[in-house]
Order: sequence, then C-alpha cells, then structure tokens
Amino acid sequence: MPHTTPWHSRALGATLLAVVLTVGTACGDDGPGPSASGPIKVGLLASLSGTYQSVGTEIRDGFQLYLDTHDGKLGGRRVDLVVADEGNGAQTAVPAATKLLKQDRVAALTGIVGGGSVAGVTPLLEETKVPLVGSNGRPELKDVSRVWHTSYLSDEPGEAIAQHVRDTVQGSVYAIGPDYQGGWDELRGFTDTFVKIGGKLANSDGKTTFTPFPATTNFTPYFARIKASGAAAVYTFYAGSAAVDFVKQYAQSEIKDVPLYAAGFLTEGGVLNAQGDAARDIFSVLNYSPDLDNAENRAFVAAWKAKHDGSPTTYALASYDAAAVLDRAIGAAGSDPTPEAINTAIGQLGQIASPRGTWQFSTTTHSPVQKWYLRQVRQDGRALSNTVVGDLATVGR
Repeated sequence: MPHTTPWHSRALGATLLAVVLTVGTACGDDGPGPSASGPIKVGLLASLSGTYQSVGTEIRDGFQLYLDTHDGKLGGRRVDLVVADEGNGAQTAVPAATKLLKQDRVAALTGIVGGGSVAGVTPLLEETKVPLVGSNGRPELKDVSRVWHTSYLSDEPGEAIAQHVRDTVQGSVYAIGPDYQGGWDELRGFTDTFVKIGGKLANSDGKTTFTPFPATTNFTPYFARIKASGAAAVYTFYAGSAAVDFVKQYAQSEIKDVPLYAAGFLTEGGVLNAQGDAARDIFSVLNYSPDLDNAENRAFVAAWKAKHDGSPTTYALASYDAAAVLDRAIGAAGSDPTPEAINTAIGQLGQIASPRGTWQFSTTTHSPVQKWYLRQVRQDGRALSNTVVGDLATVGR
C-alpha cells in the first residue's frame, strides 16, 4: 500500500483503532459472556535478546496490540501477560518456559521464535497440560495435542515457492542456509519440492550448503562457490542479523546479478531497513504482506502504525492472530477456563478471519491452512517495501 494513501496517516490510524475492535468480532470474538469474571494469566516467550531479538520484539508487540485494542482482555477476562526471554534457542528457552509453566502457572503459552525452542518446550506442555499457541515457524512434531501455531510449518515457505522458481528460472538453483533446525526445515521444504518437480540444484553434491550458525558473518567464500557452480538463481533462508549480513554482502559480490529467491524472513521487518538498497528486487515467499487489500488488514495496519514506526510484519501478524485465537478459545471455555478447556476450545474454532486472509487450523498438524504470496522488494513511496506481485500455493496438511 503506497505511503501516500490517506489512511496511512497516524491521525487516521488512531481513529481506525475502533475498527480493530470490530475486526475482533469478525474474527470470531463474540465478546465476554455473563460468566466472564477473574483475570487469566498468559505466558509469552520470545527472543528479546540475541540474533533474533527483532523477531521476538515483533511477536511481543503484535500480541500486545491485540490486547491494547481489546480493552486488555481475552475471552472477557483481564489478561496478566507474563513475558520471558527465549534467547537464542532451546538452551535458554526451556528454562524460561519452565518458569512460566511451573512457577507462574500460566493458563496458555504463546510466542517462541525458534523451531528448536519449540521442540525443546513441547515435553513441558504435556507435563503441565498447558496449550501453546505459537506465533512463528516450527518443525513437524509427533505429538501436537497441545501445540497450535498461527504461523506456518518451517518447510512450507519453500514448498509454496518451488513451482514458481521451477517455472521461472532457466537453469539450476543454488540452495544455501544456516546450519540449525529452522534452516534445515526451511531449505528442505524448497529443495525436496523443487527436485521432485524436475528442478536441478547447482550445489556440487546436490545438497543444500549449510553455513555455521550463528558464527557465520562473512559469506564471501560461499558466494565464490555459487559463482563457480554456474547457478542461474539462488534460494535461501536467513533471518535477523544474519539476513542483513547475507543481503548486504550479496549485493557487493561477484554474483550480485544472479536472481535471489528466499523465504520472506530474509527481507522482513526491520532487517529490510538495515539492508537498504542491497535488498532491492529480491523475490520472497510469505503468508502475509501489509499491502494485502482486505478490511481486516487495513484496520490492523492502521492500528499498528498508530503505535509503531513502519509497517507490521508476519511475526506481528501471527502473534496478533494468536491473541485472537486465545480470545475466542478462552471465551468458549466457559466459567472455568482451565488449560485443558482452552485447548479443547481451540480445536473447535473453525475458520478465522485475519489480516492475511481467512485461514483455519489443520486437523493433523495444528498449523494454518493458508495462502502464500510472492513478494518483491520494490520502491513504495520513499521507502522500500515487500510488495505482493502474485499468489502462490495454498499450503497446509
């Protein structure tokens, strides 16, 4: 959405905060029933330090925005939000989650940036019987009875864009990403699908090149490998500060003219501001863009801009939707919204109207069945923006 359009102003954004309350009802918030009474405690775990601090901050702020526009309540009950720092992964996430679940005794848990963190925290959910409504990517898990996600499975972005890359790129594609759980999942989603539909990887061994994480800050040697491979395009996933390093160095490298495709996190949010012109023309795949044209998104973007500089990200959107899910579920859980009752109610929600478009939880994976969008970094007024240039697959299983 161009920055010059009238509804982007802060003044109108503040006025449209009231519209967000209406959106909450459209999302299924039937309002507090007569049984709503005492407060409820919700835990939010996100990376508020480390490599993914910017992502964790967006997740925290997206959830808080929903509370701010819904009188600080979920399901008609005043929320006591307990926030904890996930840090850089499971090593710090598990102790923080243990405190939230066992000492603070939250009725529901939300947030969590890293897929490895989710895997580490999952056994605690079974032990304490508390549901997780996560708001970032995660790997596939054997037991999702108390695990719900408003974002995506980590292999889905690559899966959604693989056909487009196969149809568009004349030649082989080089796959590269960070060496940890999220990177493995993100790149596997692309490479498995791409090869299955007849695409060829340019990597010398036919496998993704993984860079040590978080140690890798100099990508120049890897760009030399890509040049030598003769790749016609590159597909990657990086996020946070690693995404800034990768994109800035790519734009200065000997492969700067090789088309770059990526999971949308490469250019999402504050990292795009840090990348600047180096990110121009990068193609990415994501489940959300702030320029989607629907009533829920217009209200959401206006509410966000009334409180923050810049546009909301998929991280903020997923966390906002996590709050909307808990709003409906806590309200439906009756006069005694125990963790078990909330978990049962989440499974009965059906379709959810959202700024990304309508979606619903998969009955098998408990992640969204949703549409994915092709975006390109383009000039939008005086700033660069991830502009939607096409629809990709609807993915969910």
